Amino acid sequence: MALETVILAVIIGTLAAIVYSLRILVLLERRIARIDKHIEMMAEKIVVEEKQIMREEATIEKMIKKRK
Repeated sequence: MALETVILAVIIGTLAAIVYSLRILVLLERRIARIDKHIEMMAEKIVVEEKQIMREEATIEKMIKKRK
């Protein structure tokens, strides 16, 4: 009877460890997805700012050409 109890406890402990590990993996995956989304948002902002800079450079170049 004692051996069966020990075996059952080991099996239940192993299953609990697997469930806990899966929970941690899911939490990490969510965190990584959130970080990835923030990186994408930053990249989009950079693209918008670069387009604005290119437009400003074009207007400055036009102004310089008009002066000459």
